[in-house]
Amino acid sequence: MTLDDLNEAQSQRVIFLDRCLIWRGSAKRRDLMERFKISSAQAALDFRAYLQIAAVPPEYDPVRKAYVASAGHRPLLSPNLTSDFEVLADAQEGLSSAVVPAPNRWAEPSIIVKLYEAMKAGRAIHICYTSMTTGADAGQWLAPVRFTSDGENVHLRAFSFKHQSYRDYLPVRVDERSSFETRALVDPLPVDVDWHTRAVIWLRPKAGLSEEQAAVVQKEYGFTGEALKVTTRKALEFYLLRRWRIGEENSRLEIHEIEYEAWESGDDVES
Repeated sequence: MTLDDLNEAQSQRVIFLDRCLIWRGSAKRRDLMERFKISSAQAALDFRAYLQIAAVPPEYDPVRKAYVASAGHRPLLSPNLTSDFEVLADAQEGLSSAVVPAPNRWAEPSIIVKLYEAMKAGRAIHICYTSMTTGADAGQWLAPVRFTSDGENVHLRAFSFKHQSYRDYLPVRVDERSSFETRALVDPLPVDVDWHTRAVIWLRPKAGLSEEQAAVVQKEYGFTGEALKVTTRKALEFYLLRRWRIGEENSRLEIHEIEYEAWESGDDVES
């Protein structure tokens, strides 16, 4: 039996069990019952499924009345403490009270639809846009090519005929009173060089840290050598550095080296 043999609901419960064993070191039926509001009988079935799937099954401790992770426990999926945090949150207090609220990045759906339709049709669209640098414009023509995400905001990447370059736009800053007129593209768009360039960024602990501080920074970020390799498209490099707080006064990391190379079609991001 594998995870693929389970329905989606049971698969999520089995993954939760595995995360409990990874981060708590143990798991009980009660964990499933409280988290998913299921019966004891269903929790028993889920445990049975997990025991059949686990490469190294946990051992039952009759004293603790819980399954305890074996020394050689092998996770079903790669563990990630940030995304797996719910298994450590106080079940009585609730997950939301233990997590810092994320900003709600809102955008008008009808505007997204117009931008998306222009993109899929391969047409240019006329919008009015408010920049945080230059303020509101009188309108400009864009050729939308794709949507991107920096993990917090969704951006529209488009060729700006006004600036004659590819730029990123926040849909929320598009004025709802824009004409949204569209037109055919007379000439093919130029190649988006930054999008088709891979940025291989090597990071290291920031200079000035003690040997002990540098060691814990390397451990925190999962270094496997002296430098940490993070890969993204050059067009997204700015957002990666901003999200990782590279260059900020209190940053614990700094850039050691950046290498640029062609991004071949079908390449995956490596880090």
